[in-house]
Amino acid sequence: MRFLVIALVVGLSLPASPLVVTAVAQTEAASIAGTATSSSGQTLVNARVQLRNLETGAVSGTTTSSSTGSFSFAAVNPGNYAVEVLNAAGQIVGTSAAISAAAGAVVTGVTVSATAAAIAAGAAGLAGVSTIVAVTTAAAAAGVVGVATVGRGDQSPSR
Repeated sequence: MRFLVIALVVGLSLPASPLVVTAVAQTEAASIAGTATSSSGQTLVNARVQLRNLETGAVSGTTTSSSTGSFSFAAVNPGNYAVEVLNAAGQIVGTSAAISAAAGAVVTGVTVSATAAAIAAGAAGLAGVSTIVAVTTAAAAAGVVGVATVGRGDQSPSR
């Protein structure tokens, strides 16, 4: 009798359908893939490429383009993104158009291009396109109309 009571208590505490619990807990991730090229159409081999979330401004992933200039980002959360090419100094020298990634979407054919001079400028220590310009341009193209900045109130602008 004691076994029957324990089995009944355990059985009643389990969810009716374990599939319902897993379906609610999972969100399908998207993937984004494309090619990094120069403005003259040449592939950018072994270029540093990053994925930026346009709503938050945060970098969501970083990779290196292949020998054919291709890159990909897997397990991307749904949202609006831009792909950026970086020079050797880590400066953004090219950015894609805004990319909308829905849950479970496979986005291909993304092209991001940069000028050869901008890529070489990073090695020489010259300035490239600033992060704020690239993010602002891509965000505007995605329809983002405003960005809020949060800072500590006790810091002076000179810090």
